[in-house]
Amino acid sequence: MLALLRVSSKEAEAKQAADSRYQSYLLADELRQSSDDLTRLARTYVVSGEAAYEQQYMDILAIRNGQKPRPENYERIYWDFVAAGAPVPPSSGQTIALSELMKRAGFTGQEFAKLKEAEANSNELVRTEVIAMNAVKGKFDDGKGGFTRDGPPDPEMARRIMHDKAYHQNKAKIMQPVNEFLALLDERTSAEVAAASAAFDKAQLLAQALQAMSVIAAVACLLFAYRYIRSGLQQAIDTAECIAGGDLSRDIASSRSDEIGQLLQAMEHINKGLAEMIGNIRSSTDQMTVATSEIATGNADLSARTETQASSLEETASAMENLTDTVQQNASNAQQANQLAADAAHVAEQGGEVVSQVVVTMGAIKDSSARISDIIGVIDGIAFQTNILALNAAVEAARAGEQGRGFAVVASEVRNLAQRSAAAAKEIKELIGASVSRVEEGGRLVDAAGDTMQRIVASVHKVAGIMGEITSASQQQGSGIGEVNQAIGQMDTMTQQNAALVEQAAAAAESLQEQAQSLAQAVSIFRLKGGSSATAIARTAAAARAEPAAAAATATRLPAPRPRATPAGSKPRAAVRPKPDTQAATRTPAPAGDDWEEF
Repeated sequence: MLALLRVSSKEAEAKQAADSRYQSYLLADELRQSSDDLTRLARTYVVSGEAAYEQQYMDILAIRNGQKPRPENYERIYWDFVAAGAPVPPSSGQTIALSELMKRAGFTGQEFAKLKEAEANSNELVRTEVIAMNAVKGKFDDGKGGFTRDGPPDPEMARRIMHDKAYHQNKAKIMQPVNEFLALLDERTSAEVAAASAAFDKAQLLAQALQAMSVIAAVACLLFAYRYIRSGLQQAIDTAECIAGGDLSRDIASSRSDEIGQLLQAMEHINKGLAEMIGNIRSSTDQMTVATSEIATGNADLSARTETQASSLEETASAMENLTDTVQQNASNAQQANQLAADAAHVAEQGGEVVSQVVVTMGAIKDSSARISDIIGVIDGIAFQTNILALNAAVEAARAGEQGRGFAVVASEVRNLAQRSAAAAKEIKELIGASVSRVEEGGRLVDAAGDTMQRIVASVHKVAGIMGEITSASQQQGSGIGEVNQAIGQMDTMTQQNAALVEQAAAAAESLQEQAQSLAQAVSIFRLKGGSSATAIARTAAAARAEPAAAAATATRLPAPRPRATPAGSKPRAAVRPKPDTQAATRTPAPAGDDWEEF
């Protein structure tokens, strides 16, 4: 284990040396790349005069000097994408100078001196580039280190100093210490990587040697353990074979205290547990055999009673269908009688209207008779006055003598006519009076007839209402009988389903009995202490299998009893579930003629 840890430690040191070499190279390359980027941007600015390139130039210096945050993955291509306007990674938020990163990287003093020399030469070249960029803007050196002196822009001078031989020599002065730094870095890191690799190889060789020794020791231990374990395992195998063969009467003893001894003790517990479980299974099998025989007997009896109930329900359903037809016929007759009563009421209403019209007509006749009587009175008065006038005319004619004789004859005729008119008017008045009396009597009779017709109409309406109620009651009775018939049909269906369930229960009981016998046969292979066997169980199972068949035959031969109605208000008795008798192998089945009112 220690050797493996040492190998892992040396491997980590070798990896760390390689990572340090790579990071150191990236920092040196960043210094070189920043110098190249400054040159490229300064030359681009003095040619184009675009402020964006000057800003990028200043940003490079600010990032290198630790004045602005470093972008993410700054060691990759960055400023070429910025100059082209392409999207670039965001800032990492870390503001640190390149020289500080070099210190943290663990550069040696000699390496750091080369980098400082390159950085100083780069700053001198930056001075030249700043002079050129300010010349493009018309800003010149004021002799105090600033560029406050204004003048006409001199792009020609700027391009010259950015491309002449002196510029390239200064650029080479920057790259020379960088190149020497890379040589020193490669020499140092190569030595560190080589040393770490050598240490890793030594540790790995030591680990392999220790592993070989461990394998030899392990083989020796395994041989000793094999001989020690084999004897205990052989005893465990023999015990397991006895248990597998069904012999649970063997005692398992072991004086060992190791895992093999614990295994033998566990097998002894298993042996005792199996013996106890097999004994319980045998006892349960006896009880199950008796219980299944009782279930089969009860199912046979229940099946016969269910068939009887189904037959009774069919008869009840047939009687209810006949009753339904009768009620429907009564409802139809009541509906026809209701229609006839309605027609009679309509005719009576029409007769009442006719009587009312007769009453009105009789009243008009009475009024006309009274009018005629008045006219006759006027005629009688005129006849009386005419008679008086004729009498006066006769008196005057008598006074006139011979000259009034003719006038006397006329007056006599007029008087006769007046008397005859008075007699006729009197006779007409008597006839009119008799007619008015009869009309009044007829009016009274017509009024009485009208009252009678109204009572008839009211009675007919009452009869129609009663017939409507009879019709509605007959319809409700028919609906109720239909619901009762439907309920009986549902009961018949449920009885058929119960019969099917009883058959299923009988089949399940038979299957359970077969399974109990199979279980008894399965556990008969085990030998317990005391020499008990499954012979008695087999005999009990055979007797129990024969009992349901005999009970079913008895239930089939006996006549099915008629179900008795439970008295109103009495509570149904709960069916008593038989308890299996664990002492006897069989039980006497209940007689098929028992009264099961609880069903």
